[in-house]
Amino acid sequence: MKKVFKSLGIAIGVIVLALLILLAYAYLTPMKRFPVQDISVQLPVDSMNLAQGKKLVETVCAHCHLGEDGKLSGRLFNRKEDPFGEMWSANITQHENGIKNYSNGELAYLMRTGVNREGRYVGNMMCHPQMSDEMLASIIAYLRSDADIVKASATQHPAPAYLNSPLIKIFAILGMFKPLPYDGQPIQAPPMTDKVAYGRYLATDVYECGVCHSQNFEMYNYFQPEESARFFGGGCPVPDENFEKVLSPNLTPSKEFGIGSWTEQEFMDAVKGGIKKDGNILQPQMPRFAQLSDEEVSAIWAYLKTIPTIESELTEPSN
Repeated sequence: MKKVFKSLGIAIGVIVLALLILLAYAYLTPMKRFPVQDISVQLPVDSMNLAQGKKLVETVCAHCHLGEDGKLSGRLFNRKEDPFGEMWSANITQHENGIKNYSNGELAYLMRTGVNREGRYVGNMMCHPQMSDEMLASIIAYLRSDADIVKASATQHPAPAYLNSPLIKIFAILGMFKPLPYDGQPIQAPPMTDKVAYGRYLATDVYECGVCHSQNFEMYNYFQPEESARFFGGGCPVPDENFEKVLSPNLTPSKEFGIGSWTEQEFMDAVKGGIKKDGNILQPQMPRFAQLSDEEVSAIWAYLKTIPTIESELTEPSN
């Protein structure tokens, strides 16, 4: 018995020593950096694609990057007491503190992988790895335009607190905090004539509704979204600009817990106007997608009617 306890003590000691060494290494080592690619991007110049870029920037990017100056200068994204510490969304205006020094290809690579031009992985929040090349280029074209919302703002935010976090560094060392993969293959959107496929593309790859409406951000699968926990079943704690959190609702065809008893028009009113089926106003965490066309919302509706039903809702966050 003594030998057993001795062996167990040695094993525990080795594990503790290894963890201390790993922690010390992480504490003394700068955050891991990754190679940056300046990928090929052909910016559109036609009015239709520029209008598409405007819509995408003002509905998707602005939700996180709209600053107090009315430009995409960034805002407080995480507080000091949050798990990753204080974090600000980036200034993505045309100032040198923003994206002025980025090439178009570096911007595209950032949106595909989460790696900025300094080689730092900044997370998946702004990533659209499956968005079509055409749509991605239209976003960059609008960011380069003369629109007021993207004009240079000198706003500069503190560096993210997680850069000095030994725990996040350990995650990076272990490969748990790493960029999304990018294989360089062309990406096209499905045809609008295939309503369900196009709706899936909009809901999972463009507006990324599934990111908020599945179980949580961390477990969302960008490349195989249907494999995400509680896919469109809701339960993700989503903060508003004041960091008040509510659990995202179930959007599966469940008649009791989801939108199975809704009409298409009621769904459209909610998406575009923020009005729920019962006439109440949606929580501010849900963006108002007024710029989406009826055809786009109808396609998302058609797709949501095809996904597996989840006959429950979460009443508290679940990981």
